[in-house]
Amino acid sequence: MSLILPINIQELLYCRGVESARVEFKASWDVKTTGFQVLKTICAFANDLQNLNGGYIVMGVEENNGLAVMPPKGLKPEEIESIQKWVRGNCNRIDPEYQPVFSPEIISNRHILIIWIPGSDIRPHNVPDGEKGERKYFVRIGSESVDAAKNGVQEQLLQMTARVPFDDRRAQQARTEDMRESKVREFLKDIHSGLLEETDTKELYRKLKIAAPVNGHDVPKNIGLLLFSENPEQWFSGARIEIVQFAGGAPGNVLEEKTFRGGIHEQLKNALSFLENLSSSHLEKQDSSFRVKGWVSYPIPALREALVNAVYHRGYEANPEPIKVYLYPDRIEIISYPGPIQGIKQEHLLQLLPIPPVPARNRRIGEFLKELNLSEGRGTGLPKLYRVMRENGSQDPRFDFDAERTYFRVTLPAHPEYIAISALRDAAHLRAIGNDTHAFIRIEDTWKQMPGSPTLTAELIRLLGGKGRIDAAESVYGKFRELTTDAFVPLVANVLIETLLDLGQENAARKYLGQLPQYLSSVDALDSAILARRLGRQEIAHRYFERAGEALLHDTRAMHEFAQTKIKLAQQILRERRGHKHGFDSNRRLLLEARELLERATQMDADKTRHAWVWRDLGRVKKWLKAPGSEVKTAYQHAIELLPSEELFKAELAKWEESAPDY
Repeated sequence: MSLILPINIQELLYCRGVESARVEFKASWDVKTTGFQVLKTICAFANDLQNLNGGYIVMGVEENNGLAVMPPKGLKPEEIESIQKWVRGNCNRIDPEYQPVFSPEIISNRHILIIWIPGSDIRPHNVPDGEKGERKYFVRIGSESVDAAKNGVQEQLLQMTARVPFDDRRAQQARTEDMRESKVREFLKDIHSGLLEETDTKELYRKLKIAAPVNGHDVPKNIGLLLFSENPEQWFSGARIEIVQFAGGAPGNVLEEKTFRGGIHEQLKNALSFLENLSSSHLEKQDSSFRVKGWVSYPIPALREALVNAVYHRGYEANPEPIKVYLYPDRIEIISYPGPIQGIKQEHLLQLLPIPPVPARNRRIGEFLKELNLSEGRGTGLPKLYRVMRENGSQDPRFDFDAERTYFRVTLPAHPEYIAISALRDAAHLRAIGNDTHAFIRIEDTWKQMPGSPTLTAELIRLLGGKGRIDAAESVYGKFRELTTDAFVPLVANVLIETLLDLGQENAARKYLGQLPQYLSSVDALDSAILARRLGRQEIAHRYFERAGEALLHDTRAMHEFAQTKIKLAQQILRERRGHKHGFDSNRRLLLEARELLERATQMDADKTRHAWVWRDLGRVKKWLKAPGSEVKTAYQHAIELLPSEELFKAELAKWEESAPDY
């Protein structure tokens, strides 16, 4: 581990704690070719056009597609000494003069040299283009060091003359003692930095570049106070994160407020942990596959990206407003101040145009967050935000800011089904306190926003049915049917059929039963089968029970009703085909299948009443199958023991005993 660099060497070589565009690899050294390439790159990194805090040149390591080829090729120890001597001497040719930081390292028993070029406080710099070439301003665009003038950014660079980003400025109103050394060392431990072995506090702060000399003594930089002071708000008003959760159906009604303070990276970690605990997940096994379909209310990577972006790009200079996170039943809003820097337009945020190479507001904050793996490379966050939201089945994120750019708001819509669940939860709470009217309004208003939601549509149909509003319930179903696919129809159709049955509308219920899609999920098939039985459509019920598959094996009621369906069909066949051998065989087959189902049901969990009727039906089936009399009597006795008040059981047993005296 390096005793000079703040970053972990392995993270640097594999470009994990820093973007690959900020690392340049050189396999070997040659003064005539490599020398001035290195000098131009030092000038470009020092100019730090995009406020990314410079970069690194790694000597003795080959590169392939922007990544280090390991193990390193290496350099001879004497080469490292001559490289440092040449670069240090020729950096006097940079105007204004600039000196990088040299860090000789040993990786896999090979010597390499890392040249660290932090962003300069006295930019812009220029350097001769070759031994006797013209002086030019070089900048980094992508992974290349290029002539600023030829690439149309020299004016932009010159406007940054001696302009140091706020987070990298000296805080002359504070003392280095205002930073907590324990916090600094905890940070270094987290990123596995060799600087942890530095025992001199003053030297440690200087190497980490969180302190700088002023008039013979050291003062902290703003970045040091933002991360490592006990209370950054002492120097930077509003340097905190506030999270407010609002209740649904009651504008302005706050459920919970949380404030996160401390170092900005600590605030970020704690706030993310809080939000992650609020994000609920839903998993659903797919009938036709071993895979599990799932969604979360808010994808954690999206929450992380949006909040990290707010901390990274917030303005900390004379800005009293905290970062605000507002939690609504249907969305999360993350608001930071001020708005995006000039040059960023809505088209860039909507991914209609590539983000231009505009300078970041803070260069050190982003660097520290990357080293903590809280932030990723520049330009990767926005595509990731869109991707994870879409993969979750959520709507795209939304971005807005005012013309004066006083604020920036990121809105993450909740997953549609989570919005539905939130509305159901709020409605249940309102009903529990006796406010049925507002409970209905909460469901109806949310459904109007999401008429394609199966969960909301089903609940609204139930509520309308409870009010006797059949026409309205059918209208809601019709609207839903227009907006959804066949996969979601059975859930809602079954609720409508049950509602119509409860209201005595059997003809309408049969109509919707006949309109069910051909293929149903296991759960939907079970529900449809039970409804078909209520409508007297035993053949349809039998077909749906068979489609239910394994779901049937975990539902005592369904297994019992499937057996009853087989009993009904067996009786129907016997009536219609009495005297025909084929009818007799079909009757017996159905009764044998019913017996197997009932015997299984006796072993499953259920209340006493259900088990009592299962035993009674098992007794009947065994009676018809001419089973030994002891088995028939035992089944009826179990039923009577479980439900002694049911006179039917006793009457059936007594009648059977009279007709079968020799059992």
